[in-house]
Formats: sequence, C-alpha cells, structure tokens
Amino acid sequence: MKALIYHGPGRKAWEDVPDATIEKPTDVVVKIETTTICGTDLHILNGDVPAVQDGRILGHEGVGTITEVGSAVTSLQVGDRVIISCISACGHCDMCKQRVFSHCLADEGASGIGWIFGHLINGTQAEYVRVPFAETSVYPLPAGVTPQEGAMLSDILPTGHEIGVQYGHVKVGDVVVVVGAGPVRLAAIMTSRLYGPSKVIAVDLDANRVEQAKRFGATHGVLSSDEDWKDQVMALTDGLGVDVAIEAVGIPATFQMCLDVVRPAGHVANIGVHGTGVQLPLDTLWISNINIAMGLVNTDTTATLLKMVAEHTLPADLFVSHTFDLGDIQKAYDVFGRAAETQALKVVLNA
Repeated sequence: MKALIYHGPGRKAWEDVPDATIEKPTDVVVKIETTTICGTDLHILNGDVPAVQDGRILGHEGVGTITEVGSAVTSLQVGDRVIISCISACGHCDMCKQRVFSHCLADEGASGIGWIFGHLINGTQAEYVRVPFAETSVYPLPAGVTPQEGAMLSDILPTGHEIGVQYGHVKVGDVVVVVGAGPVRLAAIMTSRLYGPSKVIAVDLDANRVEQAKRFGATHGVLSSDEDWKDQVMALTDGLGVDVAIEAVGIPATFQMCLDVVRPAGHVANIGVHGTGVQLPLDTLWISNINIAMGLVNTDTTATLLKMVAEHTLPADLFVSHTFDLGDIQKAYDVFGRAAETQALKVVLNA
C-alpha cells in the first residue's frame, strides 16, 4: 500500500510500504476514505515530538470502511464505515475506567499514552490502517454525516471542546479569548458557543483567520500584530481581563499572551503542542488565583459532538477549506504548511 512516511525532521515521503494487517484479536483494518493533516503533524516534522521514529506512517485522523476484523471483535463487521479516533483506548484499564482515555495503560505503542496513531504506531495517512482496540476506538459514521465532516471528529472538535472549553470552565456570560485561529482553535470557538459566553474574542497574526473565526462563532477579532492588541482585548472586558484564555498555538509568546489578559480567578486552558518550555511567573501568578489547565484530549465527548454534527448543530463542514486526492498528500502538506498564504483551514484528502 501507499503511505506518507516520516524520515526525520523536515523529511517525509509518499511511498510503498507493507499492507496493514490484523496483529491482535481486537484489531480491525480500515480502508481510508478520508484523512486530513493536523497541526501536530507539522510539529512532528519540525522535530517537536522526538518519540516519532524514522519510518513511521503519519496521521491520526480519518474515516474509512472496515475490510478485516480480529477474532475478538463482535460489534463491528466488514463493510462498516467508521470514524477513527485520534485516541486509542482499551476500555479496561484503570485510566480508561476513569474515562481518561488519553492515558490508556495498555501496552500498544507505550503504556500510559492513548495517542499512538502517527506517533508510536503507524497512522492514518495511508491507503489502509490497522486500528487497535477497535470496539472502543472507532465510531460508526451516521447516515447524513459526510466522511469529511466525520474526520473533524477524529481530533479537532473533541480537542477544542475538551481541552479548551471544558478545561477552561467556560460558562454562561463569560468573556473568552482564543489566542490562535487555526482549525483546533476554531473548534474551541465553535464549541464554546454551546456554553453561552457573552463574548468570544479571536486573536491571531493572520487577518484572514481572524475574519474566518467569526464564521465559527467569534464575536470579536483582534490582530496580535497590533501594538495595542492587549488594550483591545481588555477593552472588551470590564477592565479586569477575560474569564477564560485559551492558548491554541504552542509557543511561549502565545502562552504569555494568555497570562497577560486573564483576570484574577480566571482560567487559562492550554491546547497548543509545545516544543519548548515556557516561563511560568509564579511570583506574580500565585496571588491572582489563576487556574491553568492543559492536556491531551480524552475524546470522551466525541459521541456527544457526533450527535450535534449529525443534527447540524455543529457545522463541521465549515472547517474544510481545501480538498485533495490522497496521492497528492505532499501538495496538501505544502498548502497546509503555508496557511497564512493559502488561507487553509482544514485540508482534506480523499482516497
């Protein structure tokens, strides 16, 4: 089969590899119909995720059709169309029983890490993918939900919702700022509206993405390149700062921006994948009663979000800006990697 192979920082290739096969009784093999590229894939290519080894198939999002099932799989069958979750969960360990699927203790990939696709095992940017723990790691694609919409539920919608909105404790009447307006940031904006905030402010360097954010539910936009960006944000509050600041880039400067605008007793929720450490000025933060949260998505709200997408409460199709054939994945990476120029949001690849 063909797959996109990681060959170290900055190097990848679309090449022939051995076919995906059943390795364990709880596996299925899925023929990929739709996959996509995540900002995390760019972090991997930048060398920010050193656990990813040369030869790994990239990708952790996708929708496809089951072509093989393991002997222990009873609730899925060949021909089922499914959404592949970015988090693999055995469903039986102590962490899974607490619904902390992101830290599943099974030994697939590495015990304690639920994000294994395109990280610790071969991923979804391929013609076929082996899916471990299939019965607890895929979701049937409902009638009326397109594969492109379904792929948005593999990662970005649950990540924005859980790590941004839920960890940020967004509530009715809050003023929320989201620093960064890429796909997962837009997912945080979209799902934040489910909780009734009074204002959702999108902050980004890219004027197009700031404007695009309003389609996803942002009420205001601020360009972070403006010298007075902080004053603009503060003017949209009661002067004390925002109730919730969501960091969605993964660099020290944007994390600091969140600290700069959050109010006393406010919440900072970090979604971004950081490739380097940040300064945490506890000498000034401790007295402000700031709550800081971060994490890897658990996907424990995926089923709920899927219902909303199926009923068009969440218009997941808005995320898709570019569509390519799967074999044109190198071109798709180029477009996604130059999002400021290409105005790319979510780049979808169809087999």
